[in-house]
Amino acid sequence: MIVKKVSDLIGNTPMLSIAVPDTSSRLLLKIEKNNPGGSIKDRMARNMVLAALKSGRLKPGGVVVESSSGNTGIGLAMAAVEFGLRFIAVVDHHAAQDKIAVMQALGAEIRYVEGTYQEDEVAVVERQRLAAELASQLPGAVFMNQSDNAANPGGYSDFVREVISQAGGSIGAYVGCVGTGGSMTGIARGLKLHNPDIVTVAVEPAGSIVFGQPGHPYYQSGTGTPKGDTVGLVLDYSCIDMGLQVTDSQAFETARYMARNAALLVGGSTGGVIYKALELIHEGVIGGNVVVPVADGGEKYLHTVFSEDWLDERNLLAPDIWDQLDQWLGKGHLHEHHSIPLQLSVA
Repeated sequence: MIVKKVSDLIGNTPMLSIAVPDTSSRLLLKIEKNNPGGSIKDRMARNMVLAALKSGRLKPGGVVVESSSGNTGIGLAMAAVEFGLRFIAVVDHHAAQDKIAVMQALGAEIRYVEGTYQEDEVAVVERQRLAAELASQLPGAVFMNQSDNAANPGGYSDFVREVISQAGGSIGAYVGCVGTGGSMTGIARGLKLHNPDIVTVAVEPAGSIVFGQPGHPYYQSGTGTPKGDTVGLVLDYSCIDMGLQVTDSQAFETARYMARNAALLVGGSTGGVIYKALELIHEGVIGGNVVVPVADGGEKYLHTVFSEDWLDERNLLAPDIWDQLDQWLGKGHLHEHHSIPLQLSVA
């Protein structure tokens, strides 16, 4: 199929099946990193811009301002090019440098928050404050505020239609990461409409406050709600059956494991979702076709998540997690980091 603009490349991403031995389950990985901006956030970023333009809140030639750790910013930067808008991304030190470079390549203007923060501390509150301030000061500017923007969850309707079709209508569970709550809410609602029995599981980093656990710093990027921030208004707890936490080590080691065993580079938050999905399958909590979005690719984290030196310096290396993954995937103790490839198929 030949399309005429980059936004037409958003969606219709492929699905990769990974067998889970000794169970009746399989992981169905929805390869959202194949979207043109490299993440699932392309869907909702374009939807938020379209909704703002349609409502008249954003005028042609106007300014979009948003706080982002990178992926939403990339999606908004692409939309800004397409619709002839100016885009300002408010970021902090936690954003991957490769994501910032992509936004700049697309013409985005970058504003860093000021202040002293720990390396593993996400400055979301200050990002939101600065973004709102900038939007109030600039003529024709709109603060997209993805956390409270109803067009955020609304951007995932095509995702739901695609996975139902790809899975032949048979889905046992959906396991995804939760940050602002937009993707989790939009996808969970849509899947529940298709079949109320689908188990929906939201995974946040250990240290995030989405499900009421004590907050503390974490390294996972673009997911969770850090201590001091408030959970986004777009998050609908009523459509989520389970809320779980995953540690940085579990998330990052799983991402590295997938690269070595499935030749698939996934981001750190996706690694965490895969880990919890496998854990729940082996506990007998979920089964059948378990859909997991590859929210973004590991290509953006080559100098962090995929660097043993970086992980070692932060005490995040955990070889026992590879042992656990080997057991779950029926491969024995192959933790030498050169395991037998997983059973893969494409849907």
